[in-house]
Amino acid sequence: MTKWRRFEILLTLQFNDGRAVPQEWLVDALDEVADHFGAASFETQTIEGRWRHGGMIYRDNLVRITVDFPDTAKNRTWMKKFKARWKARLEQLELWMVSYRIEVE
Repeated sequence: MTKWRRFEILLTLQFNDGRAVPQEWLVDALDEVADHFGAASFETQTIEGRWRHGGMIYRDNLVRITVDFPDTAKNRTWMKKFKARWKARLEQLELWMVSYRIEVE
């Protein structure tokens, strides 16, 4: 029986200075994940995030990519590299990515 893992990645719609992230960049991120794993989902509703850094409260508008795949070290490593690339590209202090085991029936 294959063990599965779900990753959820929150991507910002604006850079920290307020500039809009180009829509095609979000499509690029989705395509990169879908091309690698064969499928991915993209939630277009805006998710509002709030966080504190250096005594200031920040607000983010975010979208979410979700992908399910066999839970292997190779796949988890690929996702960690994806996070690092997109954190740098989106000029973020952090890029929130969570994962958890799932059962596919």
